[in-house]
Amino acid sequence: MGDTKRKRGRKPKNPTPSQPLQSPPSSPSDDVFSLSNIEIIPSTSSAVEITTTASRPRGRPKKLPKLPDNPDPLPPPPILSPCRHVSNGTAIGVGGGSGGGELAVDPIGARVVPAMDAVVKVFCVHTEPNFSLPWQRKRQYSSSSSGFVISGRRVLTNAHSVEHYTQVKVKKRGSDTKYLATVLSIGTECDIAMLTVNDDEFWEGVSPVEFGELPALQDAVTVVGYPIGGDTISVTSGVVSRIEILSYVHGSTELLGLQIDAAINSGNSGGPAFNDKGNCVGIAFQSLKHEDAENIGYVIPTPVIQHFIQDYEKNEAYTGFPILGIEWQKMENPDLRKAMGMKPEQKGVRIRRVDPTAPESGVLKSSDIVLSFDGVDIANDGTVPFRHGERIGFSYLVSQKYAGDSSAIKVLRNSEILNFNIKLTSHRRLIPAHNKGRPPSYYIIAGFVFTTVSVPYLRSEYGKDYEYEAPVKLLDKLLHSMLQSPDEQLVVVSQVLVSDINIGYEDIVNTQVVALNGKPVKNLRRLAEMVENCDDEFLKFDLEYEQIVVLRTKTAKAATPDILATHCIPSAMSVDLKA
Repeated sequence: MGDTKRKRGRKPKNPTPSQPLQSPPSSPSDDVFSLSNIEIIPSTSSAVEITTTASRPRGRPKKLPKLPDNPDPLPPPPILSPCRHVSNGTAIGVGGGSGGGELAVDPIGARVVPAMDAVVKVFCVHTEPNFSLPWQRKRQYSSSSSGFVISGRRVLTNAHSVEHYTQVKVKKRGSDTKYLATVLSIGTECDIAMLTVNDDEFWEGVSPVEFGELPALQDAVTVVGYPIGGDTISVTSGVVSRIEILSYVHGSTELLGLQIDAAINSGNSGGPAFNDKGNCVGIAFQSLKHEDAENIGYVIPTPVIQHFIQDYEKNEAYTGFPILGIEWQKMENPDLRKAMGMKPEQKGVRIRRVDPTAPESGVLKSSDIVLSFDGVDIANDGTVPFRHGERIGFSYLVSQKYAGDSSAIKVLRNSEILNFNIKLTSHRRLIPAHNKGRPPSYYIIAGFVFTTVSVPYLRSEYGKDYEYEAPVKLLDKLLHSMLQSPDEQLVVVSQVLVSDINIGYEDIVNTQVVALNGKPVKNLRRLAEMVENCDDEFLKFDLEYEQIVVLRTKTAKAATPDILATHCIPSAMSVDLKA
C-alpha cells in the first residue's frame, strides 16, 4: 500500500502513505472516532436507497435540475409510526386487534414497522441505602430509561431502571407531559419491573404492544428506546446472534437470554425489541463492554417476560423463579460414569451437594445421578434438546416452572433408578445478591456496628471490584456456603465507632460474629435479642479467627445512647429489628 499513489482529495488526518489504513483485528482500541468512520446503516427492507460515506462519489456534488413553476405535489414523507406512508402516498395501517398496537406494512420490503407510540421514556429518582452507614441513605440521583405499554394499562421496564425508586414518571412519544407512575412489581432476578399510570389521559391513543414468539438465529430485530445521545426516540437494528442461558448481572441469576448485534446503550434499558412482524420479542437490558467485543447486546426473551407477567397475575406479586437446590458435576469422563454404575446408554449429571433448606434435600442425596427432569433426558454435559439442532442447559426447564410447582425427577442411586416428585421453591443464599429494595438491618451496642453481609454491602465496602478486594473468607462464603437454616444470616462487625469503652477494638472491621456468651449467632435479630436480654456481667463476642471482644454489660448499654448522639444516629437498631 506504501507504493500506491494517493488519489486527489482531502489529506487524511491520521494515516501516512507508508502506514496501512487497516488496524489489526487484535487491537480494536486503535480505531479513531471521526466522521469518516461513521456510516449510516440502511434498513434491510427500506424502499429508499441510502448512500453510505463509503460509496459517496468524490468531488463537488452535481447541481439538481430546476423544478417547473407549478410542480406536481410530492407525496408525503414516509412515517414510521403509527402508520407508514409508502412511495405512492397511500397510508397502510394494520390494526393490532384488542391486544396489539397499530402496525405499518412496507409492501416493497414486506416488513412490518412496529408502532413506536407504545414506547415511553421512564424518569426515575433513586435514593439508595448506604450499606456502610445503614442508618443513612445516599444522595438522591435521577436517571432515564425506556419502557413500553402492554395490555391491562401496564408498562414494562427494567428492574434496575427503578431500583430504590423515590419517584417514577413516564412520558409518551411526542408528548411534553410527564405522568406519575406507580410501581406494581419488581422482579429483581429477571430484571423486569411493571408500572401503571392512574391518569386516564396517559392511555388515550396508545395501543399496547403484542408479544411474539422466541426468535430464531439470524432473525432481524429492531431495538427501540431513548438512549444517550439525544432526547427523541432511537431505533437500532440487528439480528439474533445467540440464544442460551445468560448471566443476568442485576439479579445475579442465570436465565434464558438473547444476544443481538444491535447497539444497546445507556438509556435503552427497558425498551422493546421488535421482530419483522412488529411484535415484541424481548426487552433490552444489558450489553458487553470490552475492548475485544463490539455490538454485543442482550435482550430478555418473551418466555422470561411472560413468566414474570403470569406470576404477577397469578399471585398478585412477584414470587421469583424457582431453582433446583443442588450443585452438580458433569459426567463426561467415561471412567467416572463407570465408577458411578452408569450403563453406556445412560446419561446425566452427578449431584455434588444438596441445599439443606431446599425441599429436595429430603429425597436427593450427594452422588445421585440426575437422569431426567420432567421426562426430558439430561446429557452428560448438563444440556437438554432445545428446538431443532440446538441444546441448552437443563436449568432452562426449571426456570419455566413457578414457585410451588411440582416436578418429576429420575435419578440413579447405587445402580438403581428412582423416581421422585419434588416441590420447587425460590433459592436463598447465605450472602444474598440483593435486598429487594429493603433498607439494610443494623444493631449498635457500645459503638460496635453489627450488620448482615450481602452483595450490595460488599460493593459498598470494597467497590465494584469487590470480588477481588473483599476478604477471602467472605468471598468463600459468597461463592460456596449454603444456608443451614431458612433464617440464617452472616453477621459481621461492620465497624467500631470509637469511644472510651471500646479502646483497643478500633481496628475490627468486617469480621464475622460466631457466638455471644457461648451461644451461636444465627442471625442479626437473634444477636440483638441476646444482647438486650443479657443479665451476665460481661458480653463476650466470639469472632472469626479465634478473636474475642469482652465488654461489661451494664457499662456497654449505658454508653450506647451517648455514642449514638455523638454520631447523629437516630436509633440503636433498624426498624425491622424493632418489629
